[in-house]
Amino acid sequence: MRSAAEVAARLDQDHEVIVETLKELLRIPSVSALSQHRGDVDRCAAWLAEHMRAIGLEQVAVMPTEGNPVVYGDWLHAPGAPTALVYGHYDVQPVDPLDEWERPPFEPVVRDGSIFARGAVDDKGQLFMHLKVVEAYLRDGGSLPMNLKFLLEGEEEIGSEHLDHFIADHVPLLQADVAVISDTSMFAKGVPSITYGLRGITYLQVDVRGSAVDLHSGTFGGAVANPIQVLCEMLVALKDGDDRVTVPGFYDRVRALRDDERKAWSSLPFDEGLFRTQAALPANRPLRGEAGFSTLERVWARPTLEINGIWGGFQGEGAKTVIAAEAHAKLSCRLVPDQDPGGVAALVRDHLLRTAPPTVDVEVTVIHSGRPSLTPIEHPAIQSGLRALERGFPGQHATFIRSGGSIPVVATFQDVLGVPTVLLGVGLDEEHAHAPNERFHLENFAGGMRSVAHLWEDLARTL
Repeated sequence: MRSAAEVAARLDQDHEVIVETLKELLRIPSVSALSQHRGDVDRCAAWLAEHMRAIGLEQVAVMPTEGNPVVYGDWLHAPGAPTALVYGHYDVQPVDPLDEWERPPFEPVVRDGSIFARGAVDDKGQLFMHLKVVEAYLRDGGSLPMNLKFLLEGEEEIGSEHLDHFIADHVPLLQADVAVISDTSMFAKGVPSITYGLRGITYLQVDVRGSAVDLHSGTFGGAVANPIQVLCEMLVALKDGDDRVTVPGFYDRVRALRDDERKAWSSLPFDEGLFRTQAALPANRPLRGEAGFSTLERVWARPTLEINGIWGGFQGEGAKTVIAAEAHAKLSCRLVPDQDPGGVAALVRDHLLRTAPPTVDVEVTVIHSGRPSLTPIEHPAIQSGLRALERGFPGQHATFIRSGGSIPVVATFQDVLGVPTVLLGVGLDEEHAHAPNERFHLENFAGGMRSVAHLWEDLARTL
């Protein structure tokens, strides 16, 4: 069997060929949120299945769900060794606003040390690292140091609506000792990181309706409720002047930060100026958030309620003097350990309905939810991940971090399969995931592949 060091060296040698193959995957516009791309989603699943067979994975199948298909494959020829379940997603975000892209989003190009394309870092580039490591181990009759199973999803960007049911229906097929996901970010360039905590999410839509039709603002203005105004008043009242959510019970189950975590996070090389740059804020604009917490504490360990979109009334060119019949908003709550997404959604919904004036009708719909997760950093698999990163990025000190984002399947792996998850992601926050000009630093892509090669070897010895 080849050593991880030998595999890593071969991956470095084949880097340019690997990037060219990645471009093929990135050219497929597998946008799960838009129905016109359903055929592209299926085509991407088929491409991955064909590639997985070509590199030596077995039992490869494109498995249907009630939505987009799941791609499965495995290699189970290491008797007595542990088994890892590798998760990734092949669907990508929509590309809007298209006019802000410097190049067409599905025509990948390498420039300034990065590969630019929708899905480059989220998550096609990162899941592809694992496939190429498998290929390097198995080439010319080689073998892997442990057993591997792959679960590649096509609905992550739209809330993974059908994944929990799929996992529950296929527990024996997916059973493993540990799950591994590369869909997170490093703390900063040069600081490879294992993410041990993720926030959960609940996503809602609020619909406010007044009249059955738009009304003339001269004839009816001042005598009837304006749904847009009512919605704005309701939304503003959801937070106080210290940016704390005013919904009763919202913070009741929030797990307090440990003192050792606060101390560890305060020692991280956090650059507030870089954070502003990543957020595309002017250098002199102050940050804003819940009083009494640092920026990292706010985004990693505190719950939030954000307005993601609001619309209603006339929005065309020129003027149209109407009182809109209805107004709408989309809200999301990022949640922290011990908060239940369904419970928080009910609290927010009930609060909005309770505070709505009688002059309008209000409807609140829960669109999707996902639980938060937290894995003890002392777990042997988490420690293996840290060692693998330091071998894959020689000369760089790896660290433990949390993420403000959500990957709902992590909690499902824990609850349904009973396995912890190693979150070994090598993206960067400035790589524009979900935004125009998404990119993936090729230096981190290479380091990620080397790290994965070492991870399989380390896990085989540790678990």
